Amino acid sequence: MKKNKWIIVGIIVVVFGLIGWCVGSYNRMLQAQETATTSLSDLEATYQRRADLLPNFAKTVKSYAKHENETFTQVAQARAAASQVKLDASDLTPEKIKAYQEAQGQISAALGKLMAVSERYPELKADKSYENLQVELEGCENRINEARQKYNAAVQDYNICVRRFPNVLIAGAMGFDKMAKFEASAGAEKAPELDI
Repeated sequence: MKKNKWIIVGIIVVVFGLIGWCVGSYNRMLQAQETATTSLSDLEATYQRRADLLPNFAKTVKSYAKHENETFTQVAQARAAASQVKLDASDLTPEKIKAYQEAQGQISAALGKLMAVSERYPELKADKSYENLQVELEGCENRINEARQKYNAAVQDYNICVRRFPNVLIAGAMGFDKMAKFEASAGAEKAPELDI
């Protein structure tokens, strides 16, 4: 009879230990996932800030460079295309991230062309509102880079958490799949050519 009590106590301890481990693992994976999705939201907000600054920047440049309509059209089209591509943290695939990056890359290319156009107009470069917008856009580019790095670091922590043993045993069953990172765009290693 005494032996049976110890066996029952042992079974109870093991069951509660497993339940505690499952709850703890779930909470760690949930926290890592929330950190990664928050980082993604911060990144999207930073990209949106850049997109919001573009019309004012383009309008300022346009006031000096009225005949550069093709460049302004490219800026508007790139901004419109980028606003159509949305990321959903619950359905984040490498293909969707790539499409998002390509749309944002089009904005970067259009912005680069707009900057090149502005270089031709010394009176524009002396304009205070242009100068302020240029500083804001440069700051945006730096914040985008930082936000991408923070997102990738958060995704790395999350992916390690869900793939680490023994978490991997329950991660898939609880809906914790590996998340995709942002990667450098194809051709990012060389400077873009500005055909203006």
